[in-house]
Amino acid sequence: MTIITVTLNTAVDVTYTVDRIRTGAVHRLADARHRAGGKGVNVARVLTTLGRSALVAGLVGGPAGQLVRRDLAASGMAQSLTAVAGTTRQTVTVVEAAAGDASVFLEPGPEVSAAEWRAFTGEYARLLGGACVVVLSGSLPPGLSEDAYGQLVAAARRVGVPVVLDTAGPALLAALDAGPDLVKPNAVELRETVGAGDSLAGAEALRRAGAGSVVVSLGAEGLLAVTPDGVWRARPPGPLAGNPTGAGDAAVAALAAGLADRAPWPERLRSAVALSAAAVRAPLAGDFDAGTYRDLLPRIAVTALTAPRPADPVDDIPS
Repeated sequence: MTIITVTLNTAVDVTYTVDRIRTGAVHRLADARHRAGGKGVNVARVLTTLGRSALVAGLVGGPAGQLVRRDLAASGMAQSLTAVAGTTRQTVTVVEAAAGDASVFLEPGPEVSAAEWRAFTGEYARLLGGACVVVLSGSLPPGLSEDAYGQLVAAARRVGVPVVLDTAGPALLAALDAGPDLVKPNAVELRETVGAGDSLAGAEALRRAGAGSVVVSLGAEGLLAVTPDGVWRARPPGPLAGNPTGAGDAAVAALAAGLADRAPWPERLRSAVALSAAAVRAPLAGDFDAGTYRDLLPRIAVTALTAPRPADPVDDIPS
């Protein structure tokens, strides 16, 4: 069975590498790379490298959309992409080598019509027949309603396919009633979405609103998982310098694989933190350093914080 990754706002990822960013200065690039991107595409790349069966679904259009199709084909990645009239966006990541950090610039993406959305959802329903897990990742392009992910979650739930949802803000809140099995915001997204300064409180609020489990990315501090089976913190042995833009997507790939395998939560989290850290050591989002992953995997500390707690429905998230 295949893990389907859905990227509604696909992109051509452009990555520039400079030694240091200086405001108002001319920068000569040490490196410039273009490839198919978007969060779900990155998840599928990681899964494919891990030897898992993955398929990229989503929306593409224009010359940039053709580049996405060609790059996925050249990478040997399965795809089922729905055409739209608009042009697929670009995202630009500037990696500052000296600081081991990155700045990201995101275009909004093409407007999606009602007819294009119907065409995609029809193809999505067909793909669900061969899926063991669905991953829904990233922002919504213009033209789609806030409940677009909610519709996709509900469709998967109707046929018994578990769903991992990686988005934030209104798109996340609107999908919770449909009951995604796992949501994975980072700490900033969580705070902006639910208004809670504490990650544990925010994750518990998302569970009460309908999420089965919540895994929060804490950057170099690892992951926090709030699940029906318990609450865990998973930490790497230390921070790593590099390009962090694909780290969250690598964690999602590990969590999706663990969900497909029904692996114990500590095992899922250990893999997710190690893979996320290994992605920081790779130059492009969607890649990871295999040696770093193998080295870190047995060194990830996973600590149980509390016993399992029920998620009784409570309306305490701002609308």
